[in-house]
This record gives sequence, C-alpha cells and structure tokens, in this order.
Amino acid sequence: MLLPAAAAAAARGAHRLLTLSPVRRISSLKVPWRRDPALDAAIVCDRRFRQASRLVREVLLSRDRRLLFRYLTKRRERIRLPLLAFLDFASRLHEQHAPHHASRLAKLLMISSTRALHVTKIAAAKRDFGFPDDFLVSLVPKYPHLFRLVGDPGSDASGNAFLELVSWDEKLAKSVIEMRADKEADVIGIRPRPNFTVKLPKGFYLKKEMREWLRDWLELPYVSPYTDASWLEPGSPVSEKRLIGVLHEVLSLSVERRMAVPIVGKFCEEYRLSNAFANAFTRHPGIFYVSLKGGIKTAVLREAYNENGELVDRDPLIELKERFVAIMDEGHKMYVEELRKKNENLQKQREVAARKGRSVAVESEEQLEEEDTLGCSRE
Repeated sequence: MLLPAAAAAAARGAHRLLTLSPVRRISSLKVPWRRDPALDAAIVCDRRFRQASRLVREVLLSRDRRLLFRYLTKRRERIRLPLLAFLDFASRLHEQHAPHHASRLAKLLMISSTRALHVTKIAAAKRDFGFPDDFLVSLVPKYPHLFRLVGDPGSDASGNAFLELVSWDEKLAKSVIEMRADKEADVIGIRPRPNFTVKLPKGFYLKKEMREWLRDWLELPYVSPYTDASWLEPGSPVSEKRLIGVLHEVLSLSVERRMAVPIVGKFCEEYRLSNAFANAFTRHPGIFYVSLKGGIKTAVLREAYNENGELVDRDPLIELKERFVAIMDEGHKMYVEELRKKNENLQKQREVAARKGRSVAVESEEQLEEEDTLGCSRE
C-alpha cells in the first residue's frame, strides 16, 4: 500500500492535472497507430518456433510423454525436430534457472489483488514467461515457502486449481522501473523519481493536446504494480498510471518483453485491469507498440528493443529459444535438400519413362508398316 505521503502527492498531482485541463484527463484520447517494421519482423520470425513448440507441448502432455509414431512422423517431417536431445537440453536449462523462474512466478502472484492466480491462466502464459511445461511438478514443489497449490489442476493444468502466494517478499516487490531508479542512485548518489521511458519511433509525432496530456501525466507520482490499488478512482489519471505500470511490469517479466494481448487479458480480474485495458497500449505509443502480425495483437515493450528490432537486455531463457530455432533451421535445411533430391529423381524417372514411351511407339509403327507390306504382297 502507498504511504500516506505518497498517496497525498498522487492526489495533488491528479488535482493539478484536472485543474490544468479537464479534457486532458480523458484517457481515451485518440492516438494514431503506426507500423514498426523492425518490431513486426521479430514477431514474424516466431511462426515456425510456435509450431514446433506446440509439438513439444503435445509430447509433454501425452501419457508417458509418448505419441503415436505415425502422428509424430507426419508432424516431424515438416519441422525436423530431434525431440529427445532438445528436451534434455531444455530440462537442464530450466533446472539451472529455477530460482529465476520462482522469483518471476512469485512477482506475478504479488501483482494479483488476491495474491493468487488460477492455474489455467498461468499455464496459458507459461511460454511467455519462460516457465517449463510441467512447472506445477518441476518448479512449484521446490519452493513451499513461496507457493501453495489449492485444488486439483489435473494432468494438463486445466482443472479447477489456484496457485497462492505463501509469503510476501519485499525484495521482489519492486518493479523494473523502481529497480532502474535504484541503480541510478548507486551511480549518481541521488535517486531519481521512478518513471516510464517514453521512446517515440522516428517520424512519429503526437498532437499538441496529447503531448500536453502526456507531459502532465508523467509528472504524476509513479504507482508501483505491487501496491494496493483499491483506493484509486477508476478512469482517473493516477489510475491510468497504475494501469500502465502493471502492463509495463508484466511485459518486463516476459522472456521477450512482449505478449499477445489476449493472453494479458486473462489476468484482468486479478490485476484490476479494465475491460478496455488493450486501448492503453495504443494510447501510449512511446511506451508500447502493438503489432498486428500473425493475425493477433501483440503488445511489445518498446524500450526493450533497439532500432533493429533486437532485444537490448536478453533474458537467460532466450538461449532455449535460440537452440530451438537453430535445431529447426538445420532440420529444415535437411528437409529441403531431401525434397530437392526426390524431385530430381522423380524428374529422371519421368524422362526415362518418356524415352521408353517413344521407343515403344516407334516399334509399333514399324510393325504396322510390315503388316501393310505383307498384306499388299498377298493381293
């Protein structure tokens, strides 16, 4: 919960914003959407990765981690994934980073107003946050001081079960923005006020009305996503700042600092997000970018990427995806080469068949000529 002084400061800031311009308090101010080719390209590259990920998930969720060979072979031909070698590597990597997983999962629970999340919601986002597919078995039981599983999740985590936070950890109750301010304090000796980094893309300009609204809004005190937000007035400028703080923190906790908007929406109730929360992504183009690639809206944390669409601060779990992609690329090259050889052999067979066909046709014509000649001689 915010300290009384912080709450009072937030109230004064909100009052100032209202006094300056009643119009600017409306959080639904229209902001044009502009395509970012570099960030779009990063999402397009994920297509085959997602396809292979689904196959791995099917193997892990199957009984005894087995699938019918004819089914697996049919899928494997397209992506060429040596499953056993990759699963062994993934298991070792997840084991190595188990403390990192536990901290990330605990922070997600700490943001929740109930300090708990439905297991199905965590399972839906587990790949975004880098959790292992069997996180309820391989991760949660290792940290009984942090997590408590209530209910029966079932073998595929689709049952009626909740994951609860057992104990609050003040060390984890700091957002990325707050930790950034702490690091700056260590360097310059003075802690700057925690705030968002606004990074508008080249050639993107906001209208004067929106620029002034954004300037005044940034002057409001930062509201940590780990504080009690029940006192906030829905739709107020301070409530908007808390909303952006939650969305910023959730994307910061994801492996690639981006998530599909529908996945984020699964946490609306626990994170106190409004039904129109998705509009906040486009309302703040200097903080987020919304990609429409792949037929789904993906929210991207703009500050996490450079101008070439590359992650600035790489998550340790990126190594898992890179190994995954490398294996798939190698397998795909082998598949293309085998397909080329098959096509060449098929073409050769067609050519041989065509030559044989011509030979048979010539022999038939010669035979007919001989028969005609014999017939004439008899006459």
